[in-house]
Amino acid sequence: MATDGLICWNCGRPTGIEGRVGRSDSCEHCLADLRCCRGCRHWEPGRRFQCKEPIETNIVNKEKSNFCDFFQMRDVFKRAGGVRSAEESKDDRRKRFDDLFED
Repeated sequence: MATDGLICWNCGRPTGIEGRVGRSDSCEHCLADLRCCRGCRHWEPGRRFQCKEPIETNIVNKEKSNFCDFFQMRDVFKRAGGVRSAEESKDDRRKRFDDLFED
């Protein structure tokens, strides 16, 4: 199955990157830094310093590139029917949610 590369953590669009993410890589659509806490597979808002790994110091700006040794890009890929459209309305999302609970 073909992919369009990793998905941007910020805008949800494909980045075209299929390998490692460099420190200077950014999304061509929204210009968000890709090698940052928010784009890392260890990002978890409920944890200490919002990270699953035992980092010693807090990285203050989670949306900017950093030198964290634990960084691993999230394994999010665009696949056919797998990524929600940016044009999807609030009503569409509500209907999909309600459909989950119908018998």
